[in-house]
Amino acid sequence: MRVVEYGERVRGALLGGALGDALGWPVEFMRLEEIRARFGPAGLADLARAGRGGQVTDDTQMTLFTAEGLIRGRADGTQVPMAVHRAYQRWMLTQNHDLPQEVEPSPLSDGWLLRQPFLYAQRAPGNACMSGVAHHRTYRKPAPFGQDGPVNPGSKGCGTVMRSAPFGLARLGVEWAFWLSAQCAQLTHGHPTGYLAAGAFSALVERLAAGVDLPQAVAETIEQVAAYPSAEETVEALRRAVRIAAEGAPSAEAVERVGLGWIAEECLAIAVYCALAGRDAREALALSVNHSGDSDSTGAVCGNLVGARYGVSALPADWLALVEGRQVVTQVADDLVAAFGGDAALLGDRYPA
Repeated sequence: MRVVEYGERVRGALLGGALGDALGWPVEFMRLEEIRARFGPAGLADLARAGRGGQVTDDTQMTLFTAEGLIRGRADGTQVPMAVHRAYQRWMLTQNHDLPQEVEPSPLSDGWLLRQPFLYAQRAPGNACMSGVAHHRTYRKPAPFGQDGPVNPGSKGCGTVMRSAPFGLARLGVEWAFWLSAQCAQLTHGHPTGYLAAGAFSALVERLAAGVDLPQAVAETIEQVAAYPSAEETVEALRRAVRIAAEGAPSAEAVERVGLGWIAEECLAIAVYCALAGRDAREALALSVNHSGDSDSTGAVCGNLVGARYGVSALPADWLALVEGRQVVTQVADDLVAAFGGDAALLGDRYPA
């Protein structure tokens, strides 16, 4: 069995997420029957046929800004939520302007990511992410786990999960990855299921990036999240994904039995189902977007999982070649490895203190 290096898994997780995002974006608001009518009985099975030129959406944008906040707050882990809050404020600048040169200089408008033109695209960003960032420009301390958070307390949309892979890629350990991810999810979504699902996802990514086999990693993650109050919805969704994956051949109908992915626990569960049921990264990714739900987010989260599991070399190279911003995504992946691996000098001036 080929040994997959850690850096290859980190690249795989972020590039896989961008790939799944790009694959799912063209069919995000289509029902399954519409997808099949357009692309054939197998649905969308090739990024080259998807249209839109491999464009990525807010899922990839926010993932990159999550990584930026994590890197900039790394000197003190307790400062990470505040650093991620500022990073999301920078993401909001990209959604309020068309080009980097339109952003007026300010204490907030620094850093390398803000200079990347492709991040200024506005492609159906989630309502809770937008309102949570736009209406809460001052950092608000998260609530204790199990209680409603201070921002959008009723929201458990998948925007918490789709952006949270970086917390699992910094070698923080599964408890710290879970904690930081759930804390930062409360920056925009206050429902306990929303932020606990994000924590579970990051802990799962942490396990996969460390080389734990997927079924074992899922089982350990279920046990971990089950220990928290108000975790019932997340636990049940994950158990449902495992159960349906064990029943038979993968299918879009089975995906829709797991959920549609608009809410956090279903997005995570669909990604887990597809990663378990798919025979390889290509099949898992295609499975994750061919359904009537939030295809770009389920594709992105599945891509994070299979990329962390198999490494970047297992991702379809012909698809990767089409993904918008892949050089930037690769650089951020390498920067995560450098920042948390003792090679911070390699970061240059991309992440000012």
